[in-house]
Amino acid sequence: MPPEPFEYAILRVVPRVERGEGVNVGVVVFCRTRSYLDARIDLGARHEAALAALAPDLDLEAVRAHLDAIGRMISGGGEPDGDGDAITRLADPERFRWVTAPSSTMIQPSEVHGGMTEDAARSLDDLFERLVR
Repeated sequence: MPPEPFEYAILRVVPRVERGEGVNVGVVVFCRTRSYLDARIDLGARHEAALAALAPDLDLEAVRAHLDAIGRMISGGGEPDGDGDAITRLADPERFRWVTAPSSTMIQPSEVHGGMTEDAARSLDDLFERLVR
């Protein structure tokens, strides 16, 4: 298949918003032409250690819960009459825009970047390895 345009954003945990220091913990990729939206998020031991150095009193379980919620938002699958969160029922473009909207909270997306891809899933893996791991 020919390359197609895609967009991505990095997810960061910024424990002290006023200081602006953060740790990259995930990547979200959206490719409209391939109907692809997915994220890879990891709050591993190395990330936890970096966050503990920035904010020793940080509640890592609360951060993990928020990151899990973002993962559920991206994966979608909610039914209009079911128990799913309203955001999970939005179309892929709206979920991507919702998750990547600028935020001043502890979990922040980067600016949205663009590129070309032949395989959006492989691009997600490559970006995750390069920017998060």
